[in-house]
Parts: sequence; C-alpha cells; structure tokens
Amino acid sequence: MSKDKKIDPLGFREYDARWLYPKNINDLGIENVGKGFGTQVKKKIDNPNIIVGYDYRSYSEKVKENFVKGLISTGCNVQDIGLCLSPTVYFSQFKLNSDAVAMITASHNENGWTGIKMGIEKGLTHCKEEMTELKDIVLNEKFTSGKGLYKSIKDFNKIYINELSKNKIKKKLKVVAACGNGTAGIFAPDILRGIGCDVVELDCNLDYSFPKYNPNPEDMKMLHEISKCVKENKADVGFGFDGDGDRVGVIDNNGNEIFADKIGLLIARNISEKHKNSKFVVDVKSTGLFEKDEILIKNNCQTIYWKTGHSYIKRKVNTENAIAGFEKSGHFFFNKPLGYGFDDGINSAAQICHLLDNQNKKLSELIENLPKTYQSPTMAPFCKDDEKYEVINELISKIKELKNNKNKIDGLNISNILTVNGIRFTLDDGSWGLIRASSNKPSLVVVTESPTSDKRKKEIFNFIDSLLQKSGKIGEYDQKI
Repeated sequence: MSKDKKIDPLGFREYDARWLYPKNINDLGIENVGKGFGTQVKKKIDNPNIIVGYDYRSYSEKVKENFVKGLISTGCNVQDIGLCLSPTVYFSQFKLNSDAVAMITASHNENGWTGIKMGIEKGLTHCKEEMTELKDIVLNEKFTSGKGLYKSIKDFNKIYINELSKNKIKKKLKVVAACGNGTAGIFAPDILRGIGCDVVELDCNLDYSFPKYNPNPEDMKMLHEISKCVKENKADVGFGFDGDGDRVGVIDNNGNEIFADKIGLLIARNISEKHKNSKFVVDVKSTGLFEKDEILIKNNCQTIYWKTGHSYIKRKVNTENAIAGFEKSGHFFFNKPLGYGFDDGINSAAQICHLLDNQNKKLSELIENLPKTYQSPTMAPFCKDDEKYEVINELISKIKELKNNKNKIDGLNISNILTVNGIRFTLDDGSWGLIRASSNKPSLVVVTESPTSDKRKKEIFNFIDSLLQKSGKIGEYDQKI
C-alpha cells in the first residue's frame, strides 16, 4: 500500500465516522484519525486512559491496531477490551473509569465498511460539534505528540454479560435471538438465558461474510427470517440485533414486525408505573401517541420530542435526566436505575422481556391495546446536500405562515409546530407530518401519521409533497405511500 495517507473527508459524519476500507481510508489514514481523537481527548484531560474495542469483521482488528498506534503517539494510554459490542465499550467506561472510548465498527453497514464511534463524557458519543472539531484536527494534522502505554484487558465481556443478566424474569418466555452472524451472537443468547428466557438462536455463529443478510433490524430479509422462526417455534417474541449490538428490532408472537416507537411506548408505560413523574425523550420521527397517552399522563410523565440520531437522543436523555429515550430506528436508551443512559440493544430486549413478565397479555395483545394510528414508512426524496437545509428553512417559514393564516390541511388547523429537527407540524386531531434533512445522505426525510384515518395520513403527505415539488429542488423518492 502506498505510503500516502488516504482519508475521504466525507467519512466524518454528523455523529460517527464511516469509510469504505481501504478504498476511502487506508492504514495511515486510520492512524491519523487515532492521532486526531487522541489530540481531542488530551485537550480536555492530561494523561488520559482510552478504552478501545472492535467488532467482528475480517479487517476490524487491523483497523483497531492502526487507530491505537495513533492514540499512543499522542500520549494517550490505551486499554484494549478486544472483540465486543458498542454498548460493551460504553459500559466499560463506567466500570473501568476511563476518560474516553472508541469502538471500531461499521454497525450494520455491508462488508467493506469500517468506522469509529467515539465518546469522551461517560455514556455520551460525539455529536456534530465534536465531529467537526475532530475532522479539522485530522485533515489539518494539528496533532499533539507523546508516548502512551498499551494494556490488553482480558475477559471484560464476562463482566458485561453478568451485569445485564442480573435482573431475572419469573415467566419462562420463549424468545428468538437473531444476530445475522454479527458480533451480538456471542452476547445476546447468553444474556437472555441469564435473565431466565428459553432462547432459540438464529444465525448467532460469527461469520464476517454475513452469508444471509446484513445484521440490520430494519432489513426486511432479516425481519422475515425472525418472523418465520417465531411462528415455527411458537415463541413469545423475536429480537433482531444489529452488527454492533446497540439496536434491536422486535417481532411479536404472531410474527408481525412492531415499529420501535410503539415498542418504546409500551416500555414507557411499564416503566412509568414504578417510576412516576419521569421524563422520556423520543425522536421527531416517533408516533404522536406519547403526548396524549393516558397511562403516561396518569403517572405524571412528560415526553420530549428531540432530534433524530443516537448521539442527540443520548445527550438529551442525559441533560434532561430522563429515565429513558426511544429512537424509531431501534436505538433505546435507559438511564439510572435501568441503565447508564447509552443505547444497548440487548438491554432493550431485556426490558421488553420484563414488560412481558409484568403483563398477562401476549405482545400482540399489548400492541392491539394501543390506540390505532396510521403510520407512513420513512420516505426519502432526493435533495442535494448543499440545498437540503435551505429547502427545509423555506418550508418552516411557509408552514408557520399557513398556521398564522389559519389555513387548513384536510379540513383541520395546524395546532402545533416543532422545529428542533426540521419541522413537525400537528393538526387539531393529533395527526402530524415531519420534513427534515437527512444527517448522512443527500435527501430529505418525510414521515406522516394520523390517529384518525389512512386517508388523512395520505392527505398530509400530499400537502408536504406539493410544497416540496414547488421548491423545484427535490428528485425521486426512495419509496412513497
């Protein structure tokens, strides 16, 4: 390989770093990212200890070694916990009391991708500000230098597995644990058995070629396999874990996929019974049911809608001291006393088992008991990266104007507008529409939901689409209702 460094600047995303390796970043490039992160940590902490872990891909260990070389050259001390999950690394920061963490993972991305999830404050990961700073340090080579030490930590995974196995359930639930041959395979079955479940393993053997499908709980192929396995084994619930174990997808006892925001609402209801006056944080793509839920209201709980993205929700859970946070993509966050505030797919699965343990109903019945809503899928019309925020700003002004002028959408007034992440507008009956810019793609994100009718859900989409078409700056949608 050439001695020249290769780092594609676009790999520095809004809240993690991802590259095709070695096409968009080579070994020297990875080393420089290590130097950049080491420099960033040293700006805040003298003589820091940084914990590093990596996922199960053929090249992850090599990427980790080059990243560590960079860290050590800046004077950071490295504690290497080896092959693990992202939440294992986050958890280790509390147990080993380190100053920062870095996880070498491309999560659920296809083979060929690598990446790094990084954090300095305990339980938090880089957001836009920290990623922008890191990118500047790396690309302009503003590195500090020093001589750090390296230490390998053996068997930390056992500590993590024991921690998550502590709270037992009373019922003998039969659960499917599907790992898509990703790293979660050496954790999820043991932890779920540890809390008292009867576990059916599906693709839990590690195979970095991902022979069947990517370990991604939003992948229809993976969900279909879990559904089949749940029905064949008459299981109570099916769980699908992503490549680095920080997300979970859920299939009910009838083999139906349950959107993560609805699962979040069920968990929030369950938590609120024991933890009254709590706060919950959900991302702006999530169901509007949280706001008017009778059980959350009875237990005096508050829901805050916030920016989409695991780093944003994690941070908001932390600053609001919320007991939990839920993101529609399957990142769930449990704060004390249920967790340490970070996203952990296996802890999320355990919380769902506790929910079923507390109820005399099947998961399908619990879902049926929620008020019915008509939800659109997440739709993404193409929009250039250098135009998408301008389009969103124009739409915010336009919709605010329509609200002020009392213009109606499908016969209803706009009752509320939220602009923490694009614009989410709510109508008098609780129906809503969202338009935001995608954090990592040249596209917008459109979601609609109505508790009233499928027709209204579509009318809200038609209203949004007509505004977008008038802008003249959007292309094809990836999917439409």
